[in-house]
Amino acid sequence: MTVTESQQGTRQRGTAMPLSMLDDARRRQTPTDTTPMLWFDGELASADALQAPLTTHAMHYGTGVFEGIRSYATRNGAAVFRLTEHLQRMRKGAELIGLDFDIDRAFEATLETLRANDHRDAYIRPLAWFGTGSIGLDVSLLTQHFMVATMAQRVHLAGDRTRLTVSPWRRNPASALPPLKLCGGYVNSILAKREAKSRGFDEALFVDDDGNVVECTGANVFMVRNSQVTAVEHRDALPGITRDTLIRLTGAQSRAVTHHELLDADEVFVCGTAAEAAPISALDRREFGDNPVTREISALYARVVRGEEPAHAGWLTAV
Repeated sequence: MTVTESQQGTRQRGTAMPLSMLDDARRRQTPTDTTPMLWFDGELASADALQAPLTTHAMHYGTGVFEGIRSYATRNGAAVFRLTEHLQRMRKGAELIGLDFDIDRAFEATLETLRANDHRDAYIRPLAWFGTGSIGLDVSLLTQHFMVATMAQRVHLAGDRTRLTVSPWRRNPASALPPLKLCGGYVNSILAKREAKSRGFDEALFVDDDGNVVECTGANVFMVRNSQVTAVEHRDALPGITRDTLIRLTGAQSRAVTHHELLDADEVFVCGTAAEAAPISALDRREFGDNPVTREISALYARVVRGEEPAHAGWLTAV
């Protein structure tokens, strides 16, 4: 039996899906590399057994909020990096658009999904969204849903040397769309990424009308000059958790940075949960050579997320 939102009838938002609705799917499906288990509205089920109707509000209007989280293999088993902070940020986005969000439930759902899939090094995608009930802009009567998926695969820049270009698109201004992980807001990033790829680059850099650096499509920006590390600060940029981690680890200064300053830097790197710390090999025509400071920071970050730096063990949640 395929579980669809329409089969849930008048189920109230926030309640768990009845176990009986998943029994057939569970008997026929087991977690494999191609059919992982997902956590959906209170229960684990095979990804192949779940569907959403074509009238799902989030599909039409982007009314959802998500996070990108990582788990890592450590000497003591799998551990999730800064899980609580990610879920706290997700709650801010959910509350902004009127979605109920229970951090404790999301916390346990994340760990349960990782265990079900036997994932260690994995990318984790929790998603909360509005379902059916109306096709208009009033979300007050819509069903609400929550899922967690885990994927043992490389995502985004994944620490690789990256060729960067300034995008002709501007970042969503915070005065119009707050810098949180709201689903619809990432169309802005898709436009910039597609345009950059069409010109042979790996990633796009957003710069504002005054020439100040904002961020990349899914990563924050740092520069190194005279061995001093600076984190780019901009009100329109996502307050990145990896960015915060690297500032704490390096003591980097956080301030506004112009495009001209970035071109004049000794090293540039970008960071994010998926990107980790990815060195920039070129910014348009500006080629960057060796990046010893970035390599050192990247190596330190790798040790921290894998539990090899005891001083920062509190950032890890054992699976």
